[in-house]
Amino acid sequence: MDIFNINDSKFKKYGRVIKGYDSSELIKEMAELPLPNDVVYVAAEPKLESLKIFEEIQNREFGGLPIQLGYCNGNNVLLNAVEYHRSSEINIAATNLILLLGSQQDIDSEQFTYDTSLIEAFFIPAGSMIEVYATSLHYAPCNAGKVGFRCAVVLPRGTNLPLETKQHLFEDRLLFAKNKWLIAHPETDLGQQGAFVGLIGKNIMVED
Repeated sequence: MDIFNINDSKFKKYGRVIKGYDSSELIKEMAELPLPNDVVYVAAEPKLESLKIFEEIQNREFGGLPIQLGYCNGNNVLLNAVEYHRSSEINIAATNLILLLGSQQDIDSEQFTYDTSLIEAFFIPAGSMIEVYATSLHYAPCNAGKVGFRCAVVLPRGTNLPLETKQHLFEDRLLFAKNKWLIAHPETDLGQQGAFVGLIGKNIMVED
């Protein structure tokens, strides 16, 4: 599939490139965090939240609202699922990586299915900081090479934590964790974990 750069005009509907931050200390700390053969996600990492950039992002990008700074690291080449939040997500690429993105507006409003042929891929160079808009479908990053990926993830505090209750009506069926609506591909085991299975088409692979 075609892989676009985040400076391409195609990226504008999904997010924006953020300038004006010194992320060198964060990237240095990210290099010390686990890089498994699969994918690990930690919603809030104390080592990262102790850095100066944490308070800067909280005040400048989230208007002072409580946030969490964690990471998603590992090795991955597949889409597997799409998710969205009711808020923007900030990603800081500690290595080169690829994001597979789509639009919430393209989810079928009756069946809550999504056609994976609409997904677009974007190369995120190491050191880049981006905002992924609330209406942008995304999931775990993909490798941009053979060495895996490291991505810092900033979201409102509590996002992706376990739900106390789960509903099964309308869009509620997609709610997989706090502030996390998710649609899984049938080729994954996410359905067995309680995720709504509704991706139609290929499980996109960045090597295609």
